[in-house]
Amino acid sequence: MLELENINHLALIGSLMQQMCVYLVIAYLLSKTPLFAPLMQVTVRLPDKLVCYLVFSAFCIMGTYLGFQVEGAIANTRAIGAVLGGILGGPLVGLAVGLTGGLHRYSLGGFTDAACAVSTTVEGLIGGCLHLYLLKRHRADRLLHPMIALGATLFAEMTQMILLLLMAKPFDQAARLVAHIALPMILTNSVGAALFMRLILDRRETLEKYSIAFSAKALRIAERSVGVLMQGFNEKNCTRMAAIIREETGVGAVAITDCEKLLGFVGVGADHHLPGTPISSPHTFYAIANNEVVYADGVNMTYSCAVSKDCKLGSSLVIPLRGEENRVFGTIKLYEPKSKFFSSLNRTLGEGIARLLSNQVLAGTIEEQKRLLAQSEVKLLQAQINPHFLFNALNTLAAVIRRDPEAARQLVQYLSTFFRKSLKRVGNDASLKDEIEHVDAYLQIELARFAGRLDVKMAVSEDLLHLRLPAFSLQPIVENAIKYGISQMIEPGSITISAQRKDDVLTIVVEDSAGLYQPTPNSDGLGMNLVDRRIKIRYGAAYGIDVSCQPESWTRVAIRLPVEEELSPC
Repeated sequence: MLELENINHLALIGSLMQQMCVYLVIAYLLSKTPLFAPLMQVTVRLPDKLVCYLVFSAFCIMGTYLGFQVEGAIANTRAIGAVLGGILGGPLVGLAVGLTGGLHRYSLGGFTDAACAVSTTVEGLIGGCLHLYLLKRHRADRLLHPMIALGATLFAEMTQMILLLLMAKPFDQAARLVAHIALPMILTNSVGAALFMRLILDRRETLEKYSIAFSAKALRIAERSVGVLMQGFNEKNCTRMAAIIREETGVGAVAITDCEKLLGFVGVGADHHLPGTPISSPHTFYAIANNEVVYADGVNMTYSCAVSKDCKLGSSLVIPLRGEENRVFGTIKLYEPKSKFFSSLNRTLGEGIARLLSNQVLAGTIEEQKRLLAQSEVKLLQAQINPHFLFNALNTLAAVIRRDPEAARQLVQYLSTFFRKSLKRVGNDASLKDEIEHVDAYLQIELARFAGRLDVKMAVSEDLLHLRLPAFSLQPIVENAIKYGISQMIEPGSITISAQRKDDVLTIVVEDSAGLYQPTPNSDGLGMNLVDRRIKIRYGAAYGIDVSCQPESWTRVAIRLPVEEELSPC
């Protein structure tokens, strides 16, 4: 009799284990869907709790339907859903899952229906209370441990057996049932819960490893490629970038194109995919024309090299490079040989690389536009200064020649110095010494023009003269002070030029004694506006020109720049 009972236990355990396997296969298939995402972490958000409730309630009900009739009751794996729902979702979710599973079991009838309904609800609460306990002890990491799930389900199933003995009537029948199903159900549900949690943990670890690998590759590529394409979207830089990407991704080959020709190619097939040759791949033409990613894996979409029939490449991923207003200006292409499949990591990484390259090219274009703008503004400053100043200087010379030829000769020398420094500047930078000499030549002529009505003071320390600043930053400010200030005064006026360094900031101040400045947006003089814009474009909004005024007393223009040492001549 004992041997027969053991055989029955083993048969029931085998049947429940088969049921559990079906249960876990369904769980595995579910892990491939977005519904599984909230189950891979401690559920705290209401939408995630709702998903947790729906999923584990479904497993609870499924566990009942897959069960086996034993002496008027059902041997099942319902406890897995109830306990795990509570562990992952908390007490409320555990209660809701247990109640749902319990009511469903009650609706099926049988002499254990009420006891099973209550016990399933209690099992959900046991999982929920464990969730609450571990959170309060700041051990949320333990919630996903398979042994925790095994222990909680073991305790929950033992509680169910006690409730069956207490609630199911008649007691004799309940006792026989418990004796028959206790060991198989406790063992199967406990192991099943642990395996289910292991499945959740494995899925989470896989995604984390995938994310870490992706992030590590992306960071290495970003670190090694900083500024490469900002130097120009040309064959040299594109070949260098393609080499970096191939080394980091391990793909068979990498190509970079503009909308007409191949700019860089590194890897398998480099002997016939030559930079400078026109684009020949229909996939590339399609990606450019439709602004779409094209993946030719050789199966769902055929791939064949358009250059050589003997090419070893078997698949290609073509990703558009996008610039301003999302316009395509080229592509990046990742290839794998015929003997190798594209990894999903490299497919995802490819799109991230395309965004990185697009941003680099766009940033380089913006920097080039800024550089050209600065150059054009310097030319505009020169064009503004020369005719205006030359007219005044010649009139002054005509007046001085008659009364003091020697002074006129000196003025001609100052005029020559002024125009030499204006017209023969090398590059867009100058030292503070150059700027002071330029302004001094200008002021000497203005002193002669104002004939005793202008006083000039210089307060610039020699240890600042070597510092660099954008060329033509000082003269337009001094010219504005005379044109809109001193020249409007009846009584004599003065100009004071000073400079000081505080930490890493150089401040140059031009102050006139007129105090006639009127702050009107966009009309502070062409020269002053251009100087301010050039400084802000180059150094940022924290620098530039600040103007303050005490009416009919003084106007003070401060030029703020970061300290830059003068470059030593090679």
